Amino acid sequence: MRATGRIILSTGISDPDAAILIDGVPTPVRVRRSSRARAYRLTIDGTRGEVRLSMPVRANLKRALGWAQDHEVWVRQQLARQPVLTPLTDGAVFPLEGRAVRVCWEAGASRTIRLEGDRLLLGGAAESVGARVLRWLVRRAKAVLETETQELARDHGLIVASVGVGDPRSRWGSCTASGAIRYSWRLILCPPEVRRATVAHELAHLLHMDHSPAFHAAHARIYGADPKPARAWLRTHGAGLHRYTG
Repeated sequence: MRATGRIILSTGISDPDAAILIDGVPTPVRVRRSSRARAYRLTIDGTRGEVRLSMPVRANLKRALGWAQDHEVWVRQQLARQPVLTPLTDGAVFPLEGRAVRVCWEAGASRTIRLEGDRLLLGGAAESVGARVLRWLVRRAKAVLETETQELARDHGLIVASVGVGDPRSRWGSCTASGAIRYSWRLILCPPEVRRATVAHELAHLLHMDHSPAFHAAHARIYGADPKPARAWLRTHGAGLHRYTG
């Protein structure tokens, strides 16, 4: 799997020649100059299939790309491990709350998306199916996570200021000291018990803004069971949930 696209600097300048060779083939790199960077850093964005290079603001781009080229073997290995992206278009199968669901587009059918058993039915423009299914999933995730969060909070005498969803790569949820909780919308793809364990995790942070023994005890108490199996499920399957795109 090779990355595609062009290099984009933080200044907005585009350079089609910024790339490294993987098995002799030019592979574009997206570069980010950061005032906080003290050294070069390579990462792989599996969602977009991109090689990313972070570097200090005043660093020489040619030297940075030379350094990245020296890590060709590592980049090749990391790209090979990335899941193949699955656009949510007609015929695509994806997990919804832990069960397999197929996207079924029908010419002449209502544009409104309907979930019937293991099929997600919709009509409308064929070229916009993926984007519309993705928006439907995000809305569903927001509604389900907000309901579960508020209900579980009330059961345990906790106050939640707000509930939102986004699409972070590195975490499934976050909680601020003010009581604002935010989740990855992709939790709607997980089995319900995994999603609820994540909700309980963020609610436990309303009591302990750390990961101390007291926090873990609160997490288990709010969840009502041992959350370790849910955490193990996310460690094993979580990265694969980022393969689904609009």
